[in-house]
Amino acid sequence: MRRWNGWGHTQTDYPLPEEGAQFLREHIGDSTPAPEVSAEQAQAEAPPGRLDYPGQETDPLKRIRHAHGESYPDWLALKHGRWLPLPDAVVYPESHEDVRRLLDRALREGTQVLPYGGGTSVCGHLRITDTDRPALCVDLSRMNQLLAFEPRSRLARFGAGTPGPQLEAQLQAQGYTLGHYPQSFEYSTVGGWVVTRSSGQQSLRYGRIEQLFAGGRMATPVGDWEIPTIPASSAGPDLREQMLGSEGRAGILTEATMRVRPVAEQEHFHALFYPDWASASEAARALTQAGLPLSMLRLSNALETRTQLALAGKPAQIAWLQRYLRLRGAGGEGQCLMFVGVTGTRTQCRRLLGDTLSLARRHGAVHVGRGIGRGWAKNRFHGPYLRNTLWAQGYGADTCETSVDWPRVTPMMEAIEQAAREAFAGFGERVHAFTHLSHVYGQGSSVYSTFVFRATPEYDENLARWQALKTQVSEAIVGLGGTISHQHGVGKDHAPWLQAEKGALGLAAIRHNLKAFDPQGLMTPGTLVADD
Repeated sequence: MRRWNGWGHTQTDYPLPEEGAQFLREHIGDSTPAPEVSAEQAQAEAPPGRLDYPGQETDPLKRIRHAHGESYPDWLALKHGRWLPLPDAVVYPESHEDVRRLLDRALREGTQVLPYGGGTSVCGHLRITDTDRPALCVDLSRMNQLLAFEPRSRLARFGAGTPGPQLEAQLQAQGYTLGHYPQSFEYSTVGGWVVTRSSGQQSLRYGRIEQLFAGGRMATPVGDWEIPTIPASSAGPDLREQMLGSEGRAGILTEATMRVRPVAEQEHFHALFYPDWASASEAARALTQAGLPLSMLRLSNALETRTQLALAGKPAQIAWLQRYLRLRGAGGEGQCLMFVGVTGTRTQCRRLLGDTLSLARRHGAVHVGRGIGRGWAKNRFHGPYLRNTLWAQGYGADTCETSVDWPRVTPMMEAIEQAAREAFAGFGERVHAFTHLSHVYGQGSSVYSTFVFRATPEYDENLARWQALKTQVSEAIVGLGGTISHQHGVGKDHAPWLQAEKGALGLAAIRHNLKAFDPQGLMTPGTLVADD
């Protein structure tokens, strides 16, 4: 069963080894267990709903869960019992036609409509800002099937509520894969990936979601909208872009047709260590611009590398590894860990690995084989579970991500981490801030930072600290010309900084386009762009 107020399945945990706990105490300070309200209290305190739809769900815990995603303000609300406004009812359509009927009724009655995929948003997509009108949450989890598969064109059409594991299971039964693996893969859905412009961990091979999305079907307030699957077109603007990144403002994506490919013969993840960030980041750029067909390149800075090794909880093996790295010239406090994904046929993988190592070693890389990579691959979707463990021990955690051209990658990393330190220094607190490059391009790279800090027993104080963190980090990002979101969408948390990237005219165009689909402004008000 899924946790009602935390990440993931109740039977899955991410234990924190003593070495990891000691590491956090040294870098942040001692902590005390953070508060957490019970499910019984939540059920007793949830206000009644104001809607009456056939088959609706009004269970208090379900309504609470559907009002909150995984952003830190949502997390605080769930843990402290400070519920955000709840949807008045949750409904579960099973087809596009069901969605069409629900949407038509909601529009007649002036009810706001909130699409719900996997509930994994980390930037406030599910937060209700309009409390005057009743809110209907449309949960797409029953629209979870492979609807059509055409192997000659390598196109697969799915219900938009299909979660990652179910999508891959249905495709791989046919010998194919989409290859889209965000960290939220366990719960996030294909429709959610499309409307938030998601990027998977192996996008270097498979592409971001905009390369994978071939066409789709959407129920909008003014009618149904179908984007056909045409390989390429010069007939005016590409209207797929109106669906991509629409975040529920234009309507509800009900079906998505995706470009798939055969499952690779083999896949391995290799670990390389570099003596310092300068050599490691130059290697990342060189490997990417060389056009080597890696499926993944992920580079951690020195502090994230030390954190990963501390959290591994294997001190004897880590000590042996460090002795070996010192002998090879990649030891010391500045060492940085890189993972590379090698995917393809046996012959392709052997050749690709050889070319990769040859280039990487010119920048000081030490290849340590596939063992660490196997551990990463085994736990690649378990990272979010650590947030549960940290909270139980008195720590909070949040992330941010952006992307910039190569000359600004290191300055951006440094600015984000410094902004986080300054935000918490204002409260007399320390923050453990570290960064990795998760998606690389010939032009530049994403920059993904994580923040771990002490929680307090007080909701208002916790929220104030997060607000300071979010504001100062976001200002640092846009100040250096980075996007406010590389892979998580805009939601409500990032909306104040969208104009820095789009400009006033661009933002006005987005508003105008959305109004063409939703004249009454009933679709997820406040998401993507603040309401007038």
